[in-house]
Amino acid sequence: MRFVTDDFLLTTQTARRLYHQCASQLPIIDYHCHISARDIAQNVSFDNLTHIWLSDDHYKWTAMRWCGVDERLITGDASDEEKLTAYAACMEDLVGNPLLHWSHLELKMYFGFDGVLSAKTAHEVYEMANARLATLRARDFMRMAHVRLICTTDDPADDLIWHEALEKEGFEIRVLPAFRPDKALAVASDEYADYLARLSQAAGVPVEDLPSLCEALRRRLCVFAQHGCVLSDHGLTHVSFLPCDGAQADAILKKRLSGGRVTKQEAAMFQSHMLVWLGREYARRNWAMQLHFGVLRDVNPTLMRTLGVDAGGDCIGSASDIEGLTLLMRTLEEEGSLPRMILYSINPADNAALSVLAGCFQSGEARGKIQHGSAWWFNDTKLGMENHLRTLASVGALGNFVGMLTDSRSFLSYARHDYFRRILCSYLGEEAESGAYPQDEEMLMRLVRKICYQNTADYFGFQLGGE
Repeated sequence: MRFVTDDFLLTTQTARRLYHQCASQLPIIDYHCHISARDIAQNVSFDNLTHIWLSDDHYKWTAMRWCGVDERLITGDASDEEKLTAYAACMEDLVGNPLLHWSHLELKMYFGFDGVLSAKTAHEVYEMANARLATLRARDFMRMAHVRLICTTDDPADDLIWHEALEKEGFEIRVLPAFRPDKALAVASDEYADYLARLSQAAGVPVEDLPSLCEALRRRLCVFAQHGCVLSDHGLTHVSFLPCDGAQADAILKKRLSGGRVTKQEAAMFQSHMLVWLGREYARRNWAMQLHFGVLRDVNPTLMRTLGVDAGGDCIGSASDIEGLTLLMRTLEEEGSLPRMILYSINPADNAALSVLAGCFQSGEARGKIQHGSAWWFNDTKLGMENHLRTLASVGALGNFVGMLTDSRSFLSYARHDYFRRILCSYLGEEAESGAYPQDEEMLMRLVRKICYQNTADYFGFQLGGE
């Protein structure tokens, strides 16, 4: 039985035309991911399907735990085929879960399997995929998905040697870094002093106070810019904004460096000061500033103790501090330093608030200067994407949306772009066929092209040529 057909999730004739004649033909710009530039530079291979599919995927691990799978078959010492079979056996219980869709889209896109993954077909799929993996390497997956450019996620202290190697080689898919300074702002972290030592070495500036920290970050910003970086990313638990001047931030930093304990309020003050300082730097460089927020990290102590971070122990926090986020944006706007900004909340209850807030800070500088970013993490589902699209369309200008990203460490995750494109085409098709949008094929095709590709290229200033 076939599951993922050519018309998968395409609910109307208009949707099918939009997808097949436009969306499916467009290249991919993946402007936020966690792919390793080293793996691309070294063009790594993968031993088997479990290695590439299950080894680092906390989405799949969580689904398997939902289905009562023993941890030995998830992250333990079971054989790779046993783990794959255990995951396959979960499929029939995952109705409505994006993993059911992603998994089958990936199997079809890269391995040509369009049947139903199950305990019965697991061995067949495992053997078939392994035979194909023997002929494929990391870059092949990117080429098969028609990827034109990706932005990795990199710490200011990272040396970027692999990005430089790819640039010197002339690899046809551009691999650019994105600036992720979370550790530099985490002044209350137990590892903060050790991190600043790394940053000092990378920047060639001993970090001893606030001015030297800012100088170290400024130097690294320049190095990232030399490697084509045009955007930053911040992963924030909270966006609470507490006004903090330079003298206060300097005192907090020195207190931490002298071995003192930083209070929760002081940490929030320091973060607020540094976000304003970095926002100015981004605006001066014409970079975009991404803010991801609302996650509660490592809530399960057993998972944290046995497996560490990124093991499936993160969850949705309460609705975000929209007032604090507004104060950050107002502070930057008042001094003419508000950069282009993309806002992502893990809590779907924030959808309307973020879309409306984005509208308050639009200007003629750029179409959609402030973006309500794509449905993120636990919202990265059919329902979550549909809700995000409908909310953004109802209070904003959907045609200016910068579209999808993978936010993934997997070379197979480009199927998520295809998933988004199918859902987008279905939404637009339903709007047109219901009479809520003109049934003008040229207008509809233009919307699809913009949201799936052109807006992204224009918003970040990527020079990629026509398609």
